[in-house]
Amino acid sequence: QVQLVESGGGLVQPGGSLRLSCAAIGSMFRINSMSWHRQVPGLSREFVASLSRYGTLKLSDSVSDRFTIYKNNDKNMTLEMSSLKSEDTAVYYCSAAVSLIQSGKFLPDRDYWGQGTQVTVSS
Repeated sequence: QVQLVESGGGLVQPGGSLRLSCAAIGSMFRINSMSWHRQVPGLSREFVASLSRYGTLKLSDSVSDRFTIYKNNDKNMTLEMSSLKSEDTAVYYCSAAVSLIQSGKFLPDRDYWGQGTQVTVSS
């Protein structure tokens, strides 16, 4: 019922900027928070940023001075990255805590994940 689709990844020069977007596709749900994580092959998935339905913003210490996140609407968010470094190279995943709506009631939150978009920072 809910699909998350990331876009905007690609190759960027060190020091450059890039915007990633995540779109939630479907209906009969409410997104309570949306998040970005990233993963380098062979390493664990790392939290990057999140934004709740109420506007609470969280950024990891490693990116807080360079990245930001904002909602375009209730079903779309953007991760804005600047001053990119080679260590930012990873697959970036969008996730959302989603409450499905059934019979006029909100079900308990369930996490959904996109398939990821590759970001490569290289000269």
